[in-house]
This record gives sequence, C-alpha cells and structure tokens, in this order.
Amino acid sequence: MDNTALNITGLTKRYRDFTLDNVSFSVPYGAVVGFVGENGAGKSTTLKAILGLIKKDTGTISILGSQETDIDFVIRNKIGVVFDGNNLPERMTPKQLSDFLTNIYISWDKEKYLSMLDKLSLPTNRKIKTFSKGMKMKLAIVAALSQNPELLIMDEPTSGLDPVVRDDILNMILDFVQEEKHSVLISSHITSDLEKIADYIVLIHNGKVIFDKRKDDLTRHYGIIKCDTEQFEAISKEDIINYRKQGNKLDILISDRNAMQMKYPDIQVVPATIDDIILFYVKGEMPCET
Repeated sequence: MDNTALNITGLTKRYRDFTLDNVSFSVPYGAVVGFVGENGAGKSTTLKAILGLIKKDTGTISILGSQETDIDFVIRNKIGVVFDGNNLPERMTPKQLSDFLTNIYISWDKEKYLSMLDKLSLPTNRKIKTFSKGMKMKLAIVAALSQNPELLIMDEPTSGLDPVVRDDILNMILDFVQEEKHSVLISSHITSDLEKIADYIVLIHNGKVIFDKRKDDLTRHYGIIKCDTEQFEAISKEDIINYRKQGNKLDILISDRNAMQMKYPDIQVVPATIDDIILFYVKGEMPCET
C-alpha cells in the first residue's frame, strides 16, 4: 500500500516568463511537510496545480491513493485548504458559516466546529469582518479541520501573526497530525515555525526542487564552517555544498558538522538553521573543481 497522502512526480507548468520544472516530492501519511522557497520560486503554482486550480503541462499527481483523473467529490471532501488572506464570507457570522458549510462538506462536524471555536475564544455571533487577522486565520483553520479532512494544505497560515496566535495555530496543526492518517503540506516563510512542527522540508527555487529532506537531518547534521581564505583552500571541495563570502571571511555549508569538525579540528564549525541552509542553497556559490 502506498504510504503517501500526496505524491507529485514530474510536475511541469510553463508560463512565458516562468517554468515549474519537473517538480517531484511526496507527503507521507502522518507527516507535516514544510514547503519553502523565496517569493516567485513556484510554491503557489505547485499548490494550485495540486488543487486543480491550474492545468499542468506534464507530470502526475496522486492524492489519497487516487490519480488526479479519479479524484472525485468524495476525495476532494477529504482535502482541507487554508490559504493566506481572507477568503471567508465576511458578512456571515461563524455560526452562519457553519450552516453554510454543512451543505457543502459531507463530513462536516458542527459539534467539533463549535467546540473548537469555544476553545479558541472565537465568538459565534459576530460578523467575520470585525475579526482581526489572527482570528480570521484561526477560523479558517477551524473550518478546514471541521470538514474532517485527511490531507490539509496550507499556504502561509502564520504569516503576519503575533507569536501567541502563531503558537495556537501550530498546536492545532500538531493536534491534527497526531492521527496517523492525517497529513499536512504547509507553505511558509517562517522557518522557525517549521522547525517546531515539520517532519520534512522541501525547498523549491526557480521552479525546481532543490532538496526534499527530513527536518531532523537538516537541523541535527548540517553545519557552517567559518574560515579565512587560507583555511578555505585546505578544505576538500567534496566536503562543500555551497559557500558564501563575508568580507575577507568565508562561510561554508556542510552536511555533517560532527564529521567535519573531526576532519578539520582547527576550523570553527557551528550548527546551521533551516534559514541558513535555504540561504546557502539560494544565494551561495558552488566550489570550482580543480
């Protein structure tokens, strides 16, 4: 049995000035996958293709065990979607929204919805247009979770929110994925949030997937060598992923900081954050082979 809630293979979409180029990655059941990359890298295009909002040129997309041509109404009801921005009907109250969504989602759980609203102190009879950005995002997530999805797709759900609200949202995601058949694909610029909740990180740059790795492999093993030009020349090019010049110093991204510290004991090696790793892949230089 396939152990992936979402599987993308060779996804390509060509525009006049941008190409989503042969994108492949998967979201395992019971996992949170963080989808990262700078603005314009191809994250939104990928998410739109997954949801069938744009027509791809080539590639295959499988969701919850069904190929895209076989994704019917029942399967789509098992996909929860939360996009950045306010897509809620602002003239409604949360209570009216529940009555509306009952007629759309076959597995809508009104009791669960009202319970979550109460837990998050979201009023049921106030117009949504009077809600703060954080309240609207919480409501959007509650609504997505109350349709009882198996796959949750989120685009920048914590962007622009204060730390308290962000923490509430991250806890909601973690609670959701506790069930082994629940999975999350979350696009985010806030990598510190992904360090808390993600199991895998997928980096996309210029329309191409640069890496698809376990988060723990990144945070536990990757590191940065800080050195001068003379020390840089003494380091084997095979040990260098990318490097960046910082004045007369150099920072080098490596994939095994403990091994490199043993190999080069006189050189400073420090841990790398996910932000660091992304920056090196996007803006770093590769060493020239000699």
